[in-house]
Amino acid sequence: MRVGVPKEQAVGEHRVALVPEVIAKLGEGFTVVVERGAGVAAGFLDEAYAAVGAELVDDAFSGVDAVVKVAKPTAAEIEKLSSGQVLVGFLTPLTDKDLIAALSARGVVAFAMESIPRTTRAQSMDALSSQATVAGYKGALLAAENLPKFLPMLTTAAGTIAPAKALVLGAGVAGLQAIATLRRLGAVVAGFDVRPAVKEQVQSLGAQFLDLGVVGEETEGGYARELTPEEQAKQQEALNARIPDFDLVVTTAAIPGRPAPRLIPASAVAGMRPGSVIVDLAAETGGNCELTKPGEVVVEHGVTIVGTLNLPSLMASHASQLYARNITTLLTHLAPAGELTLDWEDEITSGACVTRKEAA
Repeated sequence: MRVGVPKEQAVGEHRVALVPEVIAKLGEGFTVVVERGAGVAAGFLDEAYAAVGAELVDDAFSGVDAVVKVAKPTAAEIEKLSSGQVLVGFLTPLTDKDLIAALSARGVVAFAMESIPRTTRAQSMDALSSQATVAGYKGALLAAENLPKFLPMLTTAAGTIAPAKALVLGAGVAGLQAIATLRRLGAVVAGFDVRPAVKEQVQSLGAQFLDLGVVGEETEGGYARELTPEEQAKQQEALNARIPDFDLVVTTAAIPGRPAPRLIPASAVAGMRPGSVIVDLAAETGGNCELTKPGEVVVEHGVTIVGTLNLPSLMASHASQLYARNITTLLTHLAPAGELTLDWEDEITSGACVTRKEAA
C-alpha cells in the first residue's frame, strides 16, 4: 500500500498525520510518500522523512492507495481524490453532511478518526482521546498564563501566598489531564462531572469531587448524556453558587454531533472575582460558557474567557506523534502487511467508515 501524507491546508493547523518515528515502524508492505514541507510546522523536517525511507513529493494525493490527514479535506483536495482511494482523518461526519456527500459522490472509502469505536480493542486508534490529552494539558497552561496569580502556595520573606483554586468541569480525558496538570502546577483543584462513575478518577488525581446534586448516566461511548432542561436548570443554579469560589475554571464538556452544553451562564461569570479566568475547551462547538467567543480571548465582567480553538495544534509536535501512532495502528488494521482487507463485519472497520460508495 502506498500512503500519502499531504501538508495540512486548514488555517492554524500545524499537525501532520504521520511522523518519521512511526513511518520507520510501519513495516513491510507500506510505502509512504510525504508532501514536501508537510511536517515542518510540527518540527519534522523533510530530511527526517527521507532518512526513514519516505518519498518526498509535490502531490501526496497522486498515485497512492490511501491519503492520511489531520483536518478534513478542502474542496480542492476532494477534487484530487479518486474512486476507491482510502481517506483517513478527522472528517466531522455528524455535522458536515456536505463533506460526506462529496466524498461519497467521488467513491472515496473514508474513515473518520472521531468514529473509531471507544472499545478496549480500538484504544490504540482512539485519536479523540490522544488529542484530548493534549488539549487538557494545554488548557491548564493557558489558564495559568492568563491568571494574574501564582498557582502554588508560596512562602516568601514578604509573606505567604495562598494557592489558586481551580475547577475543571467535565472529567473525560481532557478534563482529567487538566486536573492532573493544574495539580502539578500547585493549584487546589476540584473536578465536576454528571457521571458519578468518574468520581474516583478525579479523587485519584488528588482533586476534590464537586457534588452539585446533578447525576447523569454515561453513554456507550463514554460520554455523559445530555441533561434534561430541569437538570440543566438545577446544575446552573448550583454552579452560580459555587463558581465564585474559584480563581480559574477549565470547561471540557462535549456531546458528539451536538452543540456544547452550556454549563456557565453569564450570571455565573458576573459573580466571579475580577481577574478570574475561564478556559473553554468546548469552544469548537460553541462553548460551555455563555460568553465564550470561539477563537477569541475576551474579558467580560473582569473575567478573562479563553476560547482559543484547536489546542492540539498549539502543541503540534507531540500531538502529531500521538496522532501518527493512532493512524498507523488503524492502517495496519485495515491493511495487514500492506494489503487492503476491509472486513465489514469488523466493528472497527465498519464503525469508522463513513463513506464506501463507489463512484458511478
